[in-house]
Amino acid sequence: MCGRTSCHLPRDVLTRACAYQDRRGQQRFPEWRDPDKYYPSYNKSPQSCSPVLLSRLHFEKDADSSERIIAPMRWGLVPSWFKEDDPSKLQFNMSNCRSDTILEKRSFKSGSIGATDGPEVWEKVWDNWRLLTMAGIFDCWEPPEGGNLLYSYAIITVDSCQSLSDIHPRMPAILDGEEAVSRWLDFGEVSAREALKLIHPVENITFHPVSVVVNNSRNNTPECLTPLHLVVKKEPRASSSSQKMMQWLATKSPKKEDPRTPQKDKADVPQWSSQFLQKSPLATKRGGAGLLERWLKQETEEPAAKRAHSQ
Repeated sequence: MCGRTSCHLPRDVLTRACAYQDRRGQQRFPEWRDPDKYYPSYNKSPQSCSPVLLSRLHFEKDADSSERIIAPMRWGLVPSWFKEDDPSKLQFNMSNCRSDTILEKRSFKSGSIGATDGPEVWEKVWDNWRLLTMAGIFDCWEPPEGGNLLYSYAIITVDSCQSLSDIHPRMPAILDGEEAVSRWLDFGEVSAREALKLIHPVENITFHPVSVVVNNSRNNTPECLTPLHLVVKKEPRASSSSQKMMQWLATKSPKKEDPRTPQKDKADVPQWSSQFLQKSPLATKRGGAGLLERWLKQETEEPAAKRAHSQ
């Protein structure tokens, strides 16, 4: 259902936008894990890397569960129990998961129930607006023969709100407000079943149609987010080869006839030689012998006009 997100903020700006208060009420900024894997983009698609906000307790056993970390992760969950050596061999699209079946399906179960407590952060518009925080789950996959660990996530979806129901029956599970974000992340204090009660359809969102350029994940420009009625349509620019062809046609195109030019009589117009060939009254014979016989006969019987001229 959710196939595109965007987070084009520079890393330092995104860090400040994720400021929070810890359990002691102190203002803090989340720390980054593998910050070099983050790259801003106006057009993120499944299998791309996006920033995920989660509790530090997932990585450090003795950490305060209210402290937060930002970790870039692959969009499209790869479960820890997946036994193939290549994540692309996973036969299911796991970029989204339904909130009503998240605790039932094996695909979304891992060794730690805390794996259900990691919201993906999507920056939709940054102009004194707050981040759009969507609830999600993440997991850690280790290649069977060893190698680098792969952290990946899926966005949780719920029934669409009334304003979006005409567009799609599902919508991302949006965590509305800092309190909801804190309770969702703090799996050390809030159980998974209690956390799931935080997600439900919300109405306080804005949306607008955008250009079809967003359909191609290689396009990474502000046009992917700009409201469609504000997009400036660009005239298609001809390639250099097309321009040369147009110039050649302009100079080499046939000249139009001047209507004042006298028309040639049809008798003066050269005719194809086949129009002057007389058809032989003899039936057509196949083979070289038949052709030779007709040629010899024409040589012995000259036309009358030709004999008169020779005299």
